[in-house]
Amino acid sequence: MKTRYFAAAALLSAALVTIAGCASGNPLGNGPADNGKAKSSTVIIGSLNYPESEVLAEIYSQALQGVGVKVEEKFNIGAREITMPALKDGSIDLIPEYSGSVLTFLDPKSTASSPDDVMAALKPILPSGLVALDPAQAQDSDVLAVTESTAEKYNLKTVSDLSSVASKFTVGGNPEFQTRQAGIVGLKSVYGLTFGGYKNLDEAGPLTVSALANGQVQVADMFSTDPAMDEKHFVALEDDKHLFAAQNVTPIIAKSSLTSTIQTALNAVSAKLTTPELISLNEKLSQGQSFQQAATDWLKAKGLK
Repeated sequence: MKTRYFAAAALLSAALVTIAGCASGNPLGNGPADNGKAKSSTVIIGSLNYPESEVLAEIYSQALQGVGVKVEEKFNIGAREITMPALKDGSIDLIPEYSGSVLTFLDPKSTASSPDDVMAALKPILPSGLVALDPAQAQDSDVLAVTESTAEKYNLKTVSDLSSVASKFTVGGNPEFQTRQAGIVGLKSVYGLTFGGYKNLDEAGPLTVSALANGQVQVADMFSTDPAMDEKHFVALEDDKHLFAAQNVTPIIAKSSLTSTIQTALNAVSAKLTTPELISLNEKLSQGQSFQQAATDWLKAKGLK
């Protein structure tokens, strides 16, 4: 699940203090203003605390600036436990999110999995004053990954195929993956899988990539758009029983900041953002390109800048 949680409550408190100073204080409205002017002079756009979220936020930010909207950027804020309260209290007005992750954050018992079902379940349970705009085709979803050699040795193509070998395998992932329905809990209840062990690592980061590549774990929670999937020749097992919800990139915005101009600009970006392009953006970041330049290049290529 796209979360990147902080491990310590102190970090959570510190981040909340950091963004509290930019709270807008405006009451939440009921919808877009027909005159195309925001109720406040500036839209504060945030991001989660990892590069893909930052480049997505920068793309939406530059798109808004291109139609004359004043934007303040508050990127790399933290995990959803920080960003959702920030949206609710007006500390930020807009953030690019992942539909399935927001849904399971708000409703951990949700079983929606397809893109349409996830959006249908998400919209009615968003906190008052927030709205989800059009989702992009682009998804960055959790995948169970194995090495190419492991896939070939055990003829692994789907998650269900792990049933005969799970007891011999150690799974790697962040601590939350071990206790979540969209994780070890669901792998047992939905797929009937009981693994031989679990190794706490980072969230599809360098520790996880290294552990899987070096055989410290035989299965790992990875992200579908991570360049390491191709670089390391990892194989993503098909989620044939749909445990992991669709993770379409979806802007979440405060209604008080939403105007027709803003809605049109954000939806135009989402309409052209695909999964292969998200993978390409991540590759550029991994090669050292700044998220500002990657965003600018993408918008120009799509005729949006």
